[in-house]
Formats: sequence, structure tokens, C-alpha cells
Amino acid sequence: MSSSAKLEDTVRSAILAKPYAILDDHDLMNALIAANEKTMGDNVVDLRGIVMERLETRLDRLEDTHRSVIAAAYENLAGTNQVHRAILRMLDPTGFEEFLRNLDGDVAEILQIDKITLLLETAQGKDDPAVERLHSVLTVAEPGFIDRYMSLGRGGPPRAVVLRQTQEGSEAVHGDAADWVRSEALLRLDFGKGRLPGMLAMGAEDPHQFAPNQGTDLLAFFAGVFERTMRHWLS
Repeated sequence: MSSSAKLEDTVRSAILAKPYAILDDHDLMNALIAANEKTMGDNVVDLRGIVMERLETRLDRLEDTHRSVIAAAYENLAGTNQVHRAILRMLDPTGFEEFLRNLDGDVAEILQIDKITLLLETAQGKDDPAVERLHSVLTVAEPGFIDRYMSLGRGGPPRAVVLRQTQEGSEAVHGDAADWVRSEALLRLDFGKGRLPGMLAMGAEDPHQFAPNQGTDLLAFFAGVFERTMRHWLS
């Protein structure tokens, strides 16, 4: 066998034995197409090559989209499992005070949230002994506070869940953690007819943990379970 462009017998035999291996090799196919274009010269337009190049570009875009969809699906599944585990842990306590303390303990840890506070609207002020005992997780405010805080005083129809970044958290909501809270999730709570509303405030030191462009379905589900549990305790 001479040293010309002819293939060695072993290489040629390997190709003939597994031709699809070449077709599946992206880099090898690009090299073959480039070699074919060189043999044609500059004065010949290869329409098939142009079509193949465009198809290849579209395929690359489809693969990128496919990877993004798969990644989003896994992320959503992980988030769903996380919320489910947090709800199960939230339902474990058999006493009201333990239920609330657990909220800013194991539940917050499972959700990977730095601070959780339950805010209740009341016309009776902050003199309730229970509020004093549970001040790290429970706080109260005057009627109308939740609507003003969640809308930043702009009014408009009330929203069930608000996600936003903040330069500094509110001490009335986050207590001692207000100095380092940089993003928050606010969950409106409906305790039933004749009762003032409540709000779950989730605070994070990471300014990117909660942002307006994120989905709220899982947090809305968590709030729905929490408010139904609270109705049981309040009754």
C-alpha cells in the first residue's frame, strides 16, 4: 500500500464494519464535509452543503432547548419534593406553640430559607403573652397592614404571593433579621370568614433567592396547607 490518500486496510475494514459510527460522530462528519468542499473548488456552490449547515444549526438549537427543558423539569421536581417534605414536617407537632416554633426551625431548614415569620393582623395590640413568648416567629400588626406591605402602599387587587428583592427588610415583619434580609416571599393567609388575614414572610440573605419573575405555584400550595392548619388551631 502506497503513502497516498488511500486508507490503510485496517482503517477501511473498520469503517466498513461500522459505518454508522462515522455518521454519529459530529466532529468526523464536519471534517468530511469540509474536505468535500475543498475538492469542489471555490466556483461551485454546494446547495446540499448549505442545507446541511442550516439543519445542523437548527439541530443545535433544538438540543439546547431540550437540555433546558429537562433541567427545568428536574428543578421543578426537586422543588416539589422539597415543599412536600416541609409540609409533612410542619404537620408533625401536636401543640400550637411547637407548631409555630417548628416553622422557623426544621421547616425553614428543609426549604433552605433563612427566616420565616408568621404575622397576624389584630385590633388588640401586641400585649398578648403568646406573642411575647413566640416573638422569634410570631408578630402582630394593625388591620390593613398586610395589604399595605405586600403592595408597598400602591393599592390594587391583593395578590396571594409576592416575591421581591429588598435593600433592607422590615423590622415589623422580620424582626431582628431585618438587617440582613435581602429578598422575601410574602404569602397571604385566609383564616376564614370573620377573621382577619395573616401573612407568612420568608426572608433570605441571598438577594436572588426570591425575585418577581419566579414561579409561585409551590409557595401558594404551601400557604394553602398552612392556612388550613391554622384554621384548625384557631378553632
